[in-house]
Amino acid sequence: MTSVTSLFSPVEADLRLLTENLRNLIGAQHPVLNAAAEHLFSTTGKRIRPAIVFLISRATLPQGDLTPRHRRLAEITEMIHTASLFHDDVVDQSQLRRGMPTVHSLFGNRVAIQAGDFLFAQASWYLADLDNLAVVKLLSEVIKDFAEGEIQQGFNRYDTSLGLEAYLNKTYYKTASLIANSAKAAGVLSGVPPHLIQALYHYGRNLGLAFQIVDDILDFTRSTDDLGKPAGSDLRDGNLTAPVLYALQENPYLEVLIEREFSETGDIEAALELVHSSSGIAQARELATGFAKAAIPCLDDLPTSDARQALVNLTDYVLERLY
Repeated sequence: MTSVTSLFSPVEADLRLLTENLRNLIGAQHPVLNAAAEHLFSTTGKRIRPAIVFLISRATLPQGDLTPRHRRLAEITEMIHTASLFHDDVVDQSQLRRGMPTVHSLFGNRVAIQAGDFLFAQASWYLADLDNLAVVKLLSEVIKDFAEGEIQQGFNRYDTSLGLEAYLNKTYYKTASLIANSAKAAGVLSGVPPHLIQALYHYGRNLGLAFQIVDDILDFTRSTDDLGKPAGSDLRDGNLTAPVLYALQENPYLEVLIEREFSETGDIEAALELVHSSSGIAQARELATGFAKAAIPCLDDLPTSDARQALVNLTDYVLERLY
């Protein structure tokens, strides 16, 4: 399987500098806010979102180094992502993130929510400082989408009438919007033609959807140790993802279990077994593959470079995580 280190080799130095800069950008006066943000920034995340920004920036600036604004965009992207994790873990009451205790489990819900709000505010400040209205609009849309996605997920818990389209909309809001709009913003900062800016957006959208669908599959196929969180946690929480939605079409009894919110002994174990015995996981895998493959032609107009090839290879890496 392709390693993230080799995949991101064209921007390895950029990612090292980003990690150093993030700690300096937090700028929280209160030590608890600093400690909360530092805790998540210091965990072993793959930094996929800023890596995509760096790769697109280098692919669209093949003759020159990255500008300070490209670097700051990558940093803002990771700050927004990190802020969303604070809020996600509170809403989901997750005790683990990447195998580490979550911020709310260490510092409490109030601190986690305030730390997330603080990071969103800091990201907005640095975003405005880029002095590019188009980029400000793109990343502001992302923050709005996060809230929309959380609201949709909250209202749709245990709702077996949820269709695939609603699931994909929520997945776009919560995951793909940041990747799509930050990819587009990198093209805007590079001054590429409008048709290429749109292509970069669609690359990020397709890749982001594939990435989250794969994550939703892994929630059923990997162990708790591999996931860094309890396996099957989405279903337990009433968050119906692609494997479940497909399984519901084959197993009417699964609907009964979900609608009574797994209130009886053995319900969740029975539900997990029904998902595994159906073709739901296989169909979800096909769905993810379709989106990943659709991302590749979006890069056709980029000049040949190591960065462009890494963006192509990233679509394979997303799917390789399934095996």
